[in-house]
Amino acid sequence: MTDNSRPARPVVLGQNQYGKAENRVVRITRDGGTHHIKDLNVSVALSGDMEEVHYSGSNANVLPTDTTKNTVYAFAKEHGIESAEQFGIHLARHFVTSQEPIRTARIRIEEYAWERIGAPDDGSGPAGAGEAQHSFVRKGQETRVTQITFDGEAWEVVSGLKDLVVLNSTNSEFWGFVKDKYTTLPEAYDRILATQVAARWRFNWSGDERRTPDWEKSYDQVRKHLLQAFAETYSLSLQQTLYQMGARIIDNRSEIDEVRFSLPNKHHFLVDLKPFGLENDNEIYYAADRPYGLIEATVLRDGCEPRIPVDLTNL
Repeated sequence: MTDNSRPARPVVLGQNQYGKAENRVVRITRDGGTHHIKDLNVSVALSGDMEEVHYSGSNANVLPTDTTKNTVYAFAKEHGIESAEQFGIHLARHFVTSQEPIRTARIRIEEYAWERIGAPDDGSGPAGAGEAQHSFVRKGQETRVTQITFDGEAWEVVSGLKDLVVLNSTNSEFWGFVKDKYTTLPEAYDRILATQVAARWRFNWSGDERRTPDWEKSYDQVRKHLLQAFAETYSLSLQQTLYQMGARIIDNRSEIDEVRFSLPNKHHFLVDLKPFGLENDNEIYYAADRPYGLIEATVLRDGCEPRIPVDLTNL
């Protein structure tokens, strides 16, 4: 009798994974009249002994994606959400250790920050408004992200942010570049430098036997150093600024070994006002959204190997 469960032709299954993407979970923690909010978008990807479900359709080793969704919500209740990283670690450990066919779990999380709406200073708010701190407004422009991967033995935590728009209105130049017959860009000795930062940084934490980083403090500090380096670097190129941002993070945060950036150059061009009899002394620009220069690079602690995928900042 012929076994029809395997392909007859020389075709084999390559890398595969499955799970539930973009599980939006909001956790409210009530501390009397003061509430705390964590707002996450959680994607689960599982891989392991999944050949038969592809070859024959047997679901014997398949944990339903609906179950992974339910686990996210149940864990938000059972474990709370101390940080995106810690929540992802709980999930990854659970899937790998509770299901024998699952060998690797990858958890990707986006976190949306909120800040409180303060009570009016003039006392015009309703009675009790100053005590009942339960009103929030979406905070900031960037989205915090993290990716946790666990294969039963080794952990990898890569966190970061995206959509953080920054601009220096001076202290930036761009000149001395290669010129050929197609070059029309003039040299600039005082220009606007603006970019929309996508960054990922890899922690050197590798398991429970090592002290776990303070994930919340680490994110705040990395963001601070990134912004300070951008503001304080007199830039002759966006590449130079990128390196200074990464180097400052590595120098100041011992828990991080690798940082990767994707920085689109948000071009600002001087408007020619001469037809109107006006002089434009680096005052009036038009902002071009595309096409844009795209600068990408990884900055590493000396002696460390790069492990952040080169396209991760583009996802």
